Amino acid sequence: MRRTSLMAVLASGLTVFPALADGPVVVELFTSQGCSSCPPADALLAELAGREDVIALALHVDYWDYIGWPDTFADPAYTARQNGYAHAAGSTVVYTPQMVIGGVDHVVGTRPMEVADRINAQRASDQPVTVEAEPTDGGWLVRAVWTESSGDMPRMVVQVVGYMPMQEVEITRGENAGLTTEYYNIVQSWRVAGEWSEPAPFETEVTAAGDMPHVVIVQASGFGEILGAARLD
Repeated sequence: MRRTSLMAVLASGLTVFPALADGPVVVELFTSQGCSSCPPADALLAELAGREDVIALALHVDYWDYIGWPDTFADPAYTARQNGYAHAAGSTVVYTPQMVIGGVDHVVGTRPMEVADRINAQRASDQPVTVEAEPTDGGWLVRAVWTESSGDMPRMVVQVVGYMPMQEVEITRGENAGLTTEYYNIVQSWRVAGEWSEPAPFETEVTAAGDMPHVVIVQASGFGEILGAARLD
């Protein structure tokens, strides 16, 4: 079947991404350099990485390393995060390439039309948390505010993520042997800045994890919905 790129969807005249009216939509791609099905999804993430209304993050898992090519970006913590999403969805199955959109929509990463539809749906709903950040010496003062006037406020976790914008990798073994691939928005650090469940605004000072871009993500505890997000750089 012919693969349709996200850029082709945009060129078709469809309104795939509405104007930015609220916080960006977080898209997490679980991928591996050793997965032969992943390069199209990696390319799709590269397209998403250029959009202001999307925070696109690549989390490289380690469970394909045994095939013959250890992923140079893999971290067992990202495999654990993917397993956490599966458990929250009532499943025991993980796979690559998988995109998790807004913390709740699970999509095969090689389906650009479905990815676009899920991002549209997320953009149509206002996020209940606004996130602001003020630079400090070596980091940021992060402030999150719950804006909903009705409904229960869930228990939330505030996370700070550092990522490498792009790196080219030459793969010499395994299923993708012979490929030289550009990877984008490669997660290098995923830290919990604090937990939040009170109506008062959440404030904390966070430090940079190296010289790279960072984002802050406010998510319902237990691998739930992402309720607010912002870039720190």
